[in-house]
Amino acid sequence: MENVLEFKNVTYTYQNYKNQYVFLKNTSYSFDKGKIYGVVGSDDSGKIATVILAAGLDKPANGKVIYKGNDVTKIGLSKYRRNDSAIIFKSSNLIYYLNAYENILATLKIAKIKVSNKKKYCLNILEKLGLSKKQCFENVDNLPVNLQQRVALARAIVKNTDLILADEPTGNLDEKDSQEFLDDLITLAHQGRCVIVSTCSPSLAAKCDVQLRIQNGQIIEI
Repeated sequence: MENVLEFKNVTYTYQNYKNQYVFLKNTSYSFDKGKIYGVVGSDDSGKIATVILAAGLDKPANGKVIYKGNDVTKIGLSKYRRNDSAIIFKSSNLIYYLNAYENILATLKIAKIKVSNKKKYCLNILEKLGLSKKQCFENVDNLPVNLQQRVALARAIVKNTDLILADEPTGNLDEKDSQEFLDDLITLAHQGRCVIVSTCSPSLAAKCDVQLRIQNGQIIEI
């Protein structure tokens, strides 16, 4: 398998006005294309920190996050987020005054992805994820939660990155919709992407190719 992302002796801390918290401590781990990784644990365990660093939302206190052989901080966090990683959150974080199609089109433009027919490209992705033609042009605020989350998934797919991060992506979904959403993520991974999912659900993580947890600041396989 081709290595996509590597944590190399990474330490990640958070400082509030009173205390410093260490979530990752001098830990190393490599993530490969073609696999989905389930990072399980409580919110204060370091699993969210893993996604934050992998997505380029912050940089480590020490060590390096390496994407395809390049230090993410040297790529530039904003450039890395725009071009190399895609992230899905528990709440869909869509632009609620736009419709589903416009949300995907906005991502396409921000990432400066060139396709011959942008409308056809965006609608094809949305329809493959189960939205009807009518729903593609509905304001996303009027869509049910499960479809909002599918629009968020489409927004990640449209970037065509090798790396997709998902932070509690099924947290607001029922069991059926959660399984369908996870199945889509598994399919994306097995089509050649690297997918990293953080979750509080051991049963969801168990369905991933690799199960991880954070123990004493270390990323370890279960």
